[in-house]
Amino acid sequence: MAKDRLFVERREQGDYAVRRPNSERASAVLPTQKEAIERARELNPGTQPLVERVRYTDVGKPDKWRKP
Repeated sequence: MAKDRLFVERREQGDYAVRRPNSERASAVLPTQKEAIERARELNPGTQPLVERVRYTDVGKPDKWRKP
């Protein structure tokens, strides 16, 4: 996986963090998943962030990653 890939993860506090792989700190923390996805796209244009699935669907569980 490329180093420049960004992840959008849900935090325990209920907000969302934009992070790079193996980073200790988030690049951004935002209150909604939508805002976090938009910020990840601003930080890394041309690359889709991977978004943590936060609910059960017919195609995945919360422990899976998806493209927005």
